Amino acid sequence: QVQLVESGGGLVQPGGSLRLSCVASGSIFSIYAMGWYRQAPGKQRELVATITSGGRTNYADSVKGRFTISRDNAKNTVYLQMNSLKPEDTAVYYCNAEYYSGSYSGWGQGTQVTVSS
Repeated sequence: QVQLVESGGGLVQPGGSLRLSCVASGSIFSIYAMGWYRQAPGKQRELVATITSGGRTNYADSVKGRFTISRDNAKNTVYLQMNSLKPEDTAVYYCNAEYYSGSYSGWGQGTQVTVSS
């Protein structure tokens, strides 16, 4: 099993930037891909971006060109660089791991991102 800890959220003005971090521990070797998800109040959790062990990335249409997912294997960390933030990006952001088996890890505590003037 893998444990995930997210950090880096905060309050930022529209147009600003934040970088989120997700540190993984435990059975790291079993991870095929990592993903960032978000859940806004009253809405379902949605996929934001994913990155595979081979470095292939995928983004939700709503964040393409503004967000970048990356990973530092030496630090067992996945990042989400968020630029040109909009109020609609306000949400709790979570990371999640997909195992080679096809199953998924549990959720971390998430990190709150608030975009407001």
